[in-house]
Amino acid sequence: MTKPILYGADYSVYVRIARMALEEKGINYDLVPVDVFAPDGVPAWYLEHHPFGRIPAFEHDGFRLFEASAIARYADEAFDGPALQPNDARSRARMNQIIGLLDAYGYRAMVWDVAVERLEQSPPDEALIAKGLSQAEAVLRTLTALKSEGPWLLGSQLTLADLHAAPIIGYFVKVAEGQDLLSAFPDMSNWWGRIARRDSFVRTEKVD
Repeated sequence: MTKPILYGADYSVYVRIARMALEEKGINYDLVPVDVFAPDGVPAWYLEHHPFGRIPAFEHDGFRLFEASAIARYADEAFDGPALQPNDARSRARMNQIIGLLDAYGYRAMVWDVAVERLEQSPPDEALIAKGLSQAEAVLRTLTALKSEGPWLLGSQLTLADLHAAPIIGYFVKVAEGQDLLSAFPDMSNWWGRIARRDSFVRTEKVD
């Protein structure tokens, strides 16, 4: 089999989700840079891999995918290595619920409305940040309620839910407001301390 190819940028939360899954499975892959924010826009050739011009996209032995969740699930199911999805239906449903709520309610608020707004806008929109923090608080409260007892979100097994949450919260805690809010939720704060030291998270950190 040929080496899998992941298309995207190392600054992207969703590219990092896919990369973490590949890293956890021990898969040797190539990361082909695609900067969707480049001055000239999305390269024309890339639209063959992702018709909407988003990242990441993925290719393995002629099989193409886009969307981070689909790529992560494929990596787990198509390659040897530790299982990243639970076997039982209820735990798998909980994993998918957590991934879904992060996509629907966490990503925009935590990454764009709080972290990116604080770090990259001058002056930042304080009302937008406040709204994002309110949403982020609801997300962290819900994650705390859904979290199983044990080191990871679903208990003793590291799953795709952890890999989905890590880059989102990793961006959120780049700013003081994110750090302060996360510290108000000890279960999630302790989880963050563990996942942030995970090799797959460390190896996929963007190098400035």
